[in-house]
Amino acid sequence: MLRYQILPVTPFQQNCSLVWCDATHKAALIDPGGEIDRLIAAAESRGLQLAQLWLTHAHIDHAGGAGELAERLGLPIVGPHPGDQFWIDGLPQQSAMFGFPPARAFVPTRWLADGDTVTLGEETLTVRHCPGHTPGHVVFHSAGAQRAFVGDVLFAGSIGRTDFPGGSHPQLIDSIVQRLWPMGDETVFIPGHGPESSFGRERRSNPYVQGT
Repeated sequence: MLRYQILPVTPFQQNCSLVWCDATHKAALIDPGGEIDRLIAAAESRGLQLAQLWLTHAHIDHAGGAGELAERLGLPIVGPHPGDQFWIDGLPQQSAMFGFPPARAFVPTRWLADGDTVTLGEETLTVRHCPGHTPGHVVFHSAGAQRAFVGDVLFAGSIGRTDFPGGSHPQLIDSIVQRLWPMGDETVFIPGHGPESSFGRERRSNPYVQGT
């Protein structure tokens, strides 16, 4: 069984997710944007072995802690899609601009593409490339758990911003309709900020994607 705990980090209250395989206690952090010691302590308190870092995209509040965590614990950085390399290269500037602790640029251990999979212990999740918020944004979907970790593509009652470099509103809507909705109305998604929701609820009530 795939399990997870949401850990809001940074002044932006970004939802870093600690995810793990219940059978093996192998764990990953999705979008470790900061507060590294707190994230490590959360894994240790559950007796989990951190094995990977997964990134949906490379904005500072999602990726700011990845380089240091990878070096400190010897962990691979998995994702995002290569379209976000320019955001990764700019992490030091992003951290200074927003008053975050110094963040380091890196090259992911493994880039991700649409249709790839990531494995954690006995659990496998499917990767969908969902550009629009950033060019290289990806989403992690567990069909068995009916959960999707969607970063800043979709929120409860809203959608991701598209006014950053490389953003595209039409592309974002297409990503939501073509990549997320087929996962099923019952699928619960964990957004990059704010509360969880379901795709069905957003299709019914989210003014930005209602009726799509």
